[in-house]
Parts: sequence; C-alpha cells; structure tokens
Amino acid sequence: MPFKILLQEMLDRLPGAQGAIIADWEGEAVDQVARIDDFEIKVLGAHKGIILTRLRETLHRLDGGELEEVLIQYENAKVLIVPLNEDYFLVLTIDPDEMVGKAAFELRRCAVRLRLEIS
Repeated sequence: MPFKILLQEMLDRLPGAQGAIIADWEGEAVDQVARIDDFEIKVLGAHKGIILTRLRETLHRLDGGELEEVLIQYENAKVLIVPLNEDYFLVLTIDPDEMVGKAAFELRRCAVRLRLEIS
C-alpha cells in the first residue's frame, strides 16, 4: 500500500492532526500528507530528523537502548516522532489541544503498517 494512503488514513482518524511525514535519516522527505503548507511539513520533518539523530546518539553514549518515541510540545502544536528503522522515521504534528494518547496510538498503528511496507 502506498505510504501516502497510510498517512492519510492516520490523519483522517485524527481531526486535530496538522500533518505527517516520512523522512529518511538525512531528513529528506519520502512522503507526506498535511493540512498545513507542504513546505512547512517538510521543514518540520527535516528539523525533527536532526533532533532524532541527536537523541539516538545520546542514548547510545549512555547505553540507554533504542529510542522508541519522542513527544515535543510547543505553544501551537505537539509533535510525535517514531523511528521506523535505522534509515526512516515518521513525524506527526497535531493541534495543541489534541489528545496525545489517541495521536500516539494512531502513530504507532501507522508505524507498524509502514514498517511492513518498507521491509
């Protein structure tokens, strides 16, 4: 199943979702869907890729295991990041009043399906 369909299904289940993007380890967009500007979601994906890389490096130095999920809260949004494998990650951005638990559930469900497509 194409990535865009999986991402769109996730957004459809989250009325407060602003967008989702799959990016590679360099932060380059693979596919995305968004209710915000496409350029904005691509910049968000690239920036969160940098954060993900730094967090992974820190965990590695501390022998902290594998990073599973990141939540970042801003005034105007919440952002969830989940690695799909060593080379790809998924970013979901939601409205600040959206329920994080529901968004995290949908993100994880989408990630499982994306991992099957990638492998």
